[in-house]
Amino acid sequence: MSNSKIDSRVAIITGAGKGIGETLALKLGREGIAVVCNDISKSTSDSAVAEKIIKEGGKALFIQGDVSKKEDVARIASETIKAFGGIDILVNNAGVVIPGTIENTKLEDWETCMAVNVTGVYLLSQACLPFLIERKGVIINNSSSVAIKGVNDRFAYTASKGAILALTRSMAVDLIDKGVRVNCICPGTTFTPSLNDRLAKFDDYEQKKKEFTARQPMGRFGTPEEIADGIFYLINASFCTGTILSVDGGMTM
Repeated sequence: MSNSKIDSRVAIITGAGKGIGETLALKLGREGIAVVCNDISKSTSDSAVAEKIIKEGGKALFIQGDVSKKEDVARIASETIKAFGGIDILVNNAGVVIPGTIENTKLEDWETCMAVNVTGVYLLSQACLPFLIERKGVIINNSSSVAIKGVNDRFAYTASKGAILALTRSMAVDLIDKGVRVNCICPGTTFTPSLNDRLAKFDDYEQKKKEFTARQPMGRFGTPEEIADGIFYLINASFCTGTILSVDGGMTM
């Protein structure tokens, strides 16, 4: 399948190996946007999304890297510029979900959540910012519905996603005069490979799946395609900055 659409923009998507990130990368590639697909894993399955975009006639590059490490982040930005000459879109999608409450969360789990989910956004946004300013680009941060409405057994994760929501607004205020928009999406429970893996760790998979589904008043999980559609809207919504978009099946209504 050949991609006949023409779009000169360049996008970086973190956590693009699976789930929401993979779906969004394919969507942007089919829109003619050059896509840099980042993931922490070096596995062939994680790099396959870039290969698929290229096979469909699009432009893509896979860059392995840990967004919580400054040297990896610098490399992601520099290799993007080397390959495509600029950055128009940054989607900070990479994240980890570690269960736990205030009573039983280990310090190392807290630090991992904060390093990946929050510090990663800070480091990569800062590294990409000169290029985003040059092109009057846009940053989309992936938060969560739990930043608005708490759920049980997600103490560190909830804290990290609440930080993403707050820093989105701060970044939007700081960057509006520089022509860079910053928006945030808050997905509800979305059926991704990551969620499926977490459900599989419980003794009763089907019962736990029903419990997770019940979080959404609409009575179902979200799909990666629905979250990707929300992100795509925020990328192109030129009158939106500091916007917090809930795509959550009514979870936070």
